[in-house]
Amino acid sequence: MGVGEQHMCTELKLLSVVQAGGVNVEEGVVLKSNQQSDVKIEENENQAPSERGTWSRRLEFTLACIGYAVGLGNIWRFPYLCYRSGGGAFIIPYVVMLFLCGIPLLFLEFSIGQYMRLGPVHAMAKICPLLKGVGVATVVISFLLCTYYNVIIAWALYYLFSSFQSTLPWQNCNNTWNVPENCSSGFTGNATHLQSASQQFFDRRVLQMSGGVDQPGQIRWELLGLLILAWIIVYLCIFKGIKSTGKVVYFTAIFPYFILIALFINNVQLPGAKDGILYFLTPRWDKLLEVQVWVNAAAQIFNSIGISFGSMISMASYNKFNNNILRDTLIVTLTNSATSIFAGLVIFSAIGYMAHIHHLPVDNIATDGPGLVFVVYPEAFVTMPVSPMWAALFFFMLLCLGLDSQFAMVEVMVTSLMDGCGKQLLRVLKRKELLVLAVCLVAFLLGIPNVTQGGIFFFQLLDHHTAVVSLMFLAFFEVVAICWIFGVKRLTRIVTEMLGAPPNMFFKVCWWVISPLLVMIILISSIVQYSPARYGKTYTYPPWAEVLGWFFSLCSIIWIPLGAVHTLYYSEGTLLQRLKSSIIPLDELASMDDLPVKTLANSSHSLSPHMIPEEVPLGREDVG
Repeated sequence: MGVGEQHMCTELKLLSVVQAGGVNVEEGVVLKSNQQSDVKIEENENQAPSERGTWSRRLEFTLACIGYAVGLGNIWRFPYLCYRSGGGAFIIPYVVMLFLCGIPLLFLEFSIGQYMRLGPVHAMAKICPLLKGVGVATVVISFLLCTYYNVIIAWALYYLFSSFQSTLPWQNCNNTWNVPENCSSGFTGNATHLQSASQQFFDRRVLQMSGGVDQPGQIRWELLGLLILAWIIVYLCIFKGIKSTGKVVYFTAIFPYFILIALFINNVQLPGAKDGILYFLTPRWDKLLEVQVWVNAAAQIFNSIGISFGSMISMASYNKFNNNILRDTLIVTLTNSATSIFAGLVIFSAIGYMAHIHHLPVDNIATDGPGLVFVVYPEAFVTMPVSPMWAALFFFMLLCLGLDSQFAMVEVMVTSLMDGCGKQLLRVLKRKELLVLAVCLVAFLLGIPNVTQGGIFFFQLLDHHTAVVSLMFLAFFEVVAICWIFGVKRLTRIVTEMLGAPPNMFFKVCWWVISPLLVMIILISSIVQYSPARYGKTYTYPPWAEVLGWFFSLCSIIWIPLGAVHTLYYSEGTLLQRLKSSIIPLDELASMDDLPVKTLANSSHSLSPHMIPEEVPLGREDVG
């Protein structure tokens, strides 16, 4: 790890490395001549287990990444963002940002994870000791996200179980939770004093929503029970690590596509469906001149693929060393974007049908966020033939989409804990399964405020400051650390060592110039155009809640300066000397600079880091 890392959980010492192919390694490593290359490692008592599992099949890794990338945001965020930002014209900046930002940065994260065979914390500490806090921050943000993301799964379970009845409970205003004087069986249009039956079901039955974040009210015991069920499902799917997750994703990653196709076939036959699709795809070319549309496209690519959450690095760390990550990058990114567009066709065909039924314009029905999934779309099922069946299939699809993403976010925390403190934790918990259980239990307890009567306001506040504000800071510093400090030259060499050929010029240009600049523009735009969190169109948060939201943001961001201070404090020399040493990667990476690319390609098994223990500061163990 970085300078001064003897104070961290793991401390390993490399005793001998065999000379391979005549390649010289810097001092601090003892070489001896044998015909076969091997690494002899002496482990101290605090060392994490040296064996690291791998995916049983390459397809499991690909499906796990697709399942993580294709989530609820593809269903409710992209369609709304598309038609609000130029309709079909938005596809142009979206595709441009996909190729200039999404594909290169996912390839970058896959490369780092697969080469280092470490989670984001330890991988970033080796790449750039000064910015090792970025790795910790990505784990924290993923953990915060998984505490409330499972609440969405609990809502989906509530709707799923509510769908198994002949009359859907949000179908009319004749229920005990309705307020008849302002309840409408259809959509209300511009009548602001009315609420649809589906809106009242979500607000007054599912959430039993209070008046604001300052009125938490009581715990919604039904939602709490479903949240427990959601965490039990997550645990049972991941408690064996990638051995169990790899099998589950065959179903959870593939099955949603069957439901989407079935819904699309059904929806396009409904009257008005064509109008909804045309509204979704009709280009408004003047929007292409707005900078914010391009920023929205880049931000959507970034958030949808899941870059800077640490999940992709963690999942790639379980790959075999020579796995073709370029192929996986293209499959994951193109599948994710195609799914977003196809989901937009499914959603807006139903919205067009509802607009036709209620004699309203399409833009009076479409909405953003959870409302699209838990208010607007359930209303569509009311008017469809065999509505309970379609409702049950739809919410089961949401369950699968949510679980895939949740698996990856929990795995980030588990992987990082095992990399850093594996033996210490296993000495207490005895089995890795109990560590996974502990992580799930803590995340469940932190998610309880989201299932109170004021939980939806807490949910929105946490989501805004975690998935919007914090992520852009983390993304910027990750890209700076890898692309500019670690450098494109070293990236090229590790890709060459794994794949046997260097990346083409397109990736090098994107890594060096285009992708960092795009991330910088998104960050600056997010700061300049920052707006406080809101719920709906009218509710604004009190000042103390906004302070609380920034506290959530700082929970992840603060690790970046703390990591830098820690590295500089435990280094030796003047401040300038400390700064220079802290931006140099650890020697097993830095020593590659003098090796010709051909040698790296021909000796990938001789010098590959998966043969070197995780925490070996080659030639630098006396520093700090």
